[in-house]
Amino acid sequence: MSSKLIEFIRDMYSTTEFIPLHAPSFSGNERKYVVDAIESTYVSSVGKYVNEFERRIEAYTGAERAVATVNGTAALHTALYLAGVTRNDLVITQALTFVATCNAIAQLGAKPVFVDVSKVSLGLCPTALQEFLTEYASVDKEGACRLVATNERIRAVVPMHTFGHPVQIDELLDVCKRWSIELVEDAAESLGSFYKGRHTGTHGRFSALSFNGNKIITTGGGGMVLCRKDADGKRAKHITTTAKVPHEFEYFHDEQGFNYRLPNINSALGCAQMESLERYVEKKRVLAAKYEAFFSGTDFHFFVEPDYAKSNYWLNAVLTPDKDARDNLLKETNGQGVMTRPVWTLMHRLPMFCSSVRGDLSISEWAEAHIVNIPSSPVWEGLL
Repeated sequence: MSSKLIEFIRDMYSTTEFIPLHAPSFSGNERKYVVDAIESTYVSSVGKYVNEFERRIEAYTGAERAVATVNGTAALHTALYLAGVTRNDLVITQALTFVATCNAIAQLGAKPVFVDVSKVSLGLCPTALQEFLTEYASVDKEGACRLVATNERIRAVVPMHTFGHPVQIDELLDVCKRWSIELVEDAAESLGSFYKGRHTGTHGRFSALSFNGNKIITTGGGGMVLCRKDADGKRAKHITTTAKVPHEFEYFHDEQGFNYRLPNINSALGCAQMESLERYVEKKRVLAAKYEAFFSGTDFHFFVEPDYAKSNYWLNAVLTPDKDARDNLLKETNGQGVMTRPVWTLMHRLPMFCSSVRGDLSISEWAEAHIVNIPSSPVWEGLL
């Protein structure tokens, strides 16, 4: 399988050189807009491109307000803060995620709780969430959901749209409503993905996007808080700009805030990238279809979008027959200059989160032993 896959990937990308997992593409107005930002001298947190980037994200996703931040972790940290997460709270999320999800929780002094993922989406499973809460939690007289064993409050649930595939968001929202828990979407990987025709990150009150260099569009770094209400967006912007009260010349800050505003120069890059987003999504979906056809009839299963979703296929994933096959595929592809990667080490295996409360994680552990991410760049050499 490895040699055939390497040949197939090289043929698609029309190169004998190193093939990265996901490379950015700058084929539009990136240079023009960045140079314009430099020449304006507004290269930091003030400038026309910051506001314009936010408006373009709002128009594309349908979010009421979008607030640009320096990276996706800052966006998620802000979203959780606005959702009321505070020290010693519990936040339920998935163990199958990038570490930034848990870092944002920990930065608020809260603690992650791990619930299993679904084979349908590879994101947080609503059935596993309901079962965990039924066994271990209760809602007190004040309407707060608490872990029975410790009386700690379960403040939020954070599903992550893994590899850009939307989670079963309606079912998760129903569970959260029954248990009086806020849902915050980690939509870092899913710009360009839709759940039942509605963009990810617009279902919960708050969500977070990422524009890291390996995402479907990039600002170098960068993130975005999506808000369902205009008032929440205004507050998000306020606290991410150090909570400074507008004044002609005085510096007055009315609450603790964060210096999280995305610089204008990065936003200029983002504005140009947004002009290519729909083309990138189309190309990534064509690429995914090619992979699906290649793996058809083999012992390797290409992971496809759920029936209810239209995915951006941020990272293409193949499920190997077993862990030995996974390890062999990783070793041989990387040895031949075709970059592949296993899924992230599960969060409960990391030293800083190994003592976290968790439910049964059998699907997460199965996925960890079988998943290989394969090259997913939307535009690279002769592709498409």
